[in-house]
Amino acid sequence: MSPQEVNGAVPEKSTTFRTQADEHADHEETLQNLRTGKYDDWPNEAAFHGLTEERGPVKIAVAGNMPTWAAGSLFRTGPGLYKIDTDAGATFEMSHWFDGLAHTHRFDIIPNEQGSVEVFYSSRRQGQEMMEVIKKQGTWPYYSFGQKADPCLGLFSKAMAAFKGLRESPEEKWHNNINVVVHVNPPGLDAAAGNIAGKRKLAVTENDPKMLGHKPELPKSIWISTDNCTMKQIDPKTLEPIGWATQDVLHPELKGPMSCAHAQRDPETGDLFNYNLELGPKPTYRVFRVEASTGKTEILATIREPIVSPAYIHSLFLSPNFVVLCIPTSHFGLNGTQIPWERNLLDALRPYDPSRKTQWIVIDRKHGKGVVARFETDGRFFFHTVNSFEEKADSDSSDTNLFCDVIDFGSHEFIHSLYLDVILDRDSAAKNFYQDEKRARNSLAHLTRYQFTINPDSPANKLPTNPDPKNHQVFRIPAPHAGELPTINPLYATKKHRYVYSLPFRGRSTLPDAMVKTDTETREVLFWDNPKGHTPGEAIFVPRPGGEEEDDGVLLSVVLDGEKGKSYLLCLDAKTMTETGRAGVDFAIALGFHGAHVPSGRTVTRMEGQE
Repeated sequence: MSPQEVNGAVPEKSTTFRTQADEHADHEETLQNLRTGKYDDWPNEAAFHGLTEERGPVKIAVAGNMPTWAAGSLFRTGPGLYKIDTDAGATFEMSHWFDGLAHTHRFDIIPNEQGSVEVFYSSRRQGQEMMEVIKKQGTWPYYSFGQKADPCLGLFSKAMAAFKGLRESPEEKWHNNINVVVHVNPPGLDAAAGNIAGKRKLAVTENDPKMLGHKPELPKSIWISTDNCTMKQIDPKTLEPIGWATQDVLHPELKGPMSCAHAQRDPETGDLFNYNLELGPKPTYRVFRVEASTGKTEILATIREPIVSPAYIHSLFLSPNFVVLCIPTSHFGLNGTQIPWERNLLDALRPYDPSRKTQWIVIDRKHGKGVVARFETDGRFFFHTVNSFEEKADSDSSDTNLFCDVIDFGSHEFIHSLYLDVILDRDSAAKNFYQDEKRARNSLAHLTRYQFTINPDSPANKLPTNPDPKNHQVFRIPAPHAGELPTINPLYATKKHRYVYSLPFRGRSTLPDAMVKTDTETREVLFWDNPKGHTPGEAIFVPRPGGEEEDDGVLLSVVLDGEKGKSYLLCLDAKTMTETGRAGVDFAIALGFHGAHVPSGRTVTRMEGQE
């Protein structure tokens, strides 16, 4: 079958250019789309129903051009199974997008001797153990992100379930649904790696890559994380789960249950940075570093104070000299002990309170100074940080200006829009959610840059007196000129960047419905004009080797064609936002969360191929 038969020819170059002058009008148009139900005819069902594995690898058709220097393996992970037929004859369904059972995908982009590329696709579910438990019990017996509780569950049963959740056995760690972020060769986990060995027989893929005439250069290890202390290891080749670890294997003091999915890596050393949150009467944040060269873990700061609440935090910041723990308004009730009672994170959050501020805690990561600064800004919620960089404040001063870019929201009420009832607009759930004007506005993302001045001589043991939050905000770019799942050229991590790529929400779908390049200097934006019903996933930036400009590279995104119920790997020119090529499959791939591109280092030019 030809590429055109699978995907159609690569479309004509089509983009939309907008400026800062258009921000307000475009933002209001998005809100108007929500008021009028513009999202009604954007099909999303294929992303949640009838999803299957393809253990492969299978060769898929390529249309257009994907550069050979983008060769490598693109790993993607996220939810992938939402309905399970139980042994009792009923059907169990997940309530929230984030709770679909884990499913990981790999696209191998292989250069050939003709100077082009071939693409192979594989996928595998990681939630087999959880699926078997649900089939037998007919319910979700463990913690979740937002799974609605069984209405038939009585008070005693709820209390017993909460107690049981606190005594999870090692074997039950396999039941954790870990489906958010892909980590390539994370340090410090060698001792825990492959702990399934000798206990279960590893599966063998039906189609061995060698038999197909290609052999991707895969990383040593792949681990998947979520917003707790547990990580799951998968085989880079077969994608099956082969190990798990909790953060206390890195350091015995990392004994809390919560962490953020998006650990940060130093782009030069490979060191890993994250936090661990211990809940209870005295909630404690421990910010730590795992050295890539030694695998050793060091606690950089321990924060245990009444004014610092335990919160749901999905990511943190890393600059050349600092780790920045930003605590949004998504505070857990009862110092986090409400989580085992509610059995999910979302219902354990305290109601949004506009009087609560966002707290910023700046930790030195080079000289062992611990917490070196604190700030407060207006109370907001965020999932994803973008980048953080530093500039000298003044030639005559030792002060440092710290800049932090983040995608934030007016409140964490936005998370409720990601229940499947709202996404699929069951019984007018989307209409009921967005008819509240304030809630609709708070559900639209903004790209916000904050600036903080770090004075090495100032005491860091308390917040500044009478802080003015607005003094810290450099700009705030509203949707749809910016959106969720942001990415930048990875070569600019911890450096000053100009361009941010993200998935905005224009109100034409109940999910992000576009891809946009945002220029943070001019506030000009460039949209990829995706066809109606084509929902893009997170864009992964692959820089051109030797490229001198920040936007010299390509974006790789897995796109769902909701009309046809098929997906394709899209390749966009990161400079022009125009399509260069795509590789499609004949079925739908679930709308996942995050991924990682592992370069092959085996780019073959046409001349080399002819030789």
